[in-house]
Amino acid sequence: MGFCSLSCSLRILQAVFCGLALLIPMFRGTMSNPFGIWCEFVWTFGMIVALVIFLLEKFLCDKIVEMIVLKHSWADLACGLYLQGSSMLLAASIIYCFVFVCGRFACLGDIFCAIFSIVAFVLFAVDAVKAKLKCPSGYLSNLGGLLRFAQGLVACILLASVTDYFMGVEKYHKPAAMVWCTVVYVVCFPVSVLIILIHLIKLLGGLLCFALDKLEFIFNIVAVALYVSAAIIWPIFAYRNYSVNPAHTNRMHDRRYHDLNMATVLTYVNLGLYVADLILSAIALYKRI
Repeated sequence: MGFCSLSCSLRILQAVFCGLALLIPMFRGTMSNPFGIWCEFVWTFGMIVALVIFLLEKFLCDKIVEMIVLKHSWADLACGLYLQGSSMLLAASIIYCFVFVCGRFACLGDIFCAIFSIVAFVLFAVDAVKAKLKCPSGYLSNLGGLLRFAQGLVACILLASVTDYFMGVEKYHKPAAMVWCTVVYVVCFPVSVLIILIHLIKLLGGLLCFALDKLEFIFNIVAVALYVSAAIIWPIFAYRNYSVNPAHTNRMHDRRYHDLNMATVLTYVNLGLYVADLILSAIALYKRI
């Protein structure tokens, strides 16, 4: 009973602190910064996940969901959501601190927002550790699912940095090569999310006309090829496009330069994640053969 009460208290606190972090920027009006929009999405996601898990477990509906909807166990789904929520909240907390918190009294709201986000991350991390220690078997709580989740997380931050760079940039500062890289980031992201859903939901898995491991292998080959092109093209055209404009004295230009750096680094990070996933899917396919 005590353990159940502790778990329920954690869910409620997770939802409360995600909600508090979300409310502060919302009171200031519509968020226009792509990083801020992404942080708001993370806090909304964390609040919904905490409330849904709390309600399903409280009213004993988790077993029904496991039996009717899920391919794997409820423990696997919960563990995967805690791990993903922790990583997303950690990223959102760091990004919000660097982009929005200025350390002055006028920015007191941003400081409290960052604190609430960090507390929410800690609460999710506690639940993630508890769930992982139970060693659940399934897709989300193990390497394959973690790689897919990581690809999605990196892609979200990558798209936020690219969008932040392009905001307010004149048309002739958007060369076709950089647009191609953006298309690569956009195309690969929803397919990774779709593969996660197919692994999770019985109905979606039944709609496939061929084996999921073959689909993953083919997609990983395509994703690696696309990201290799982006990893080559983006640094060349992005920095050349930036350096030909000498007016780098204002804060907007400095911010765009940081966006370019972040996009470059995250392109290579996601390339590494897709290569690792390709190796993993090739091993799984080989064992099946």
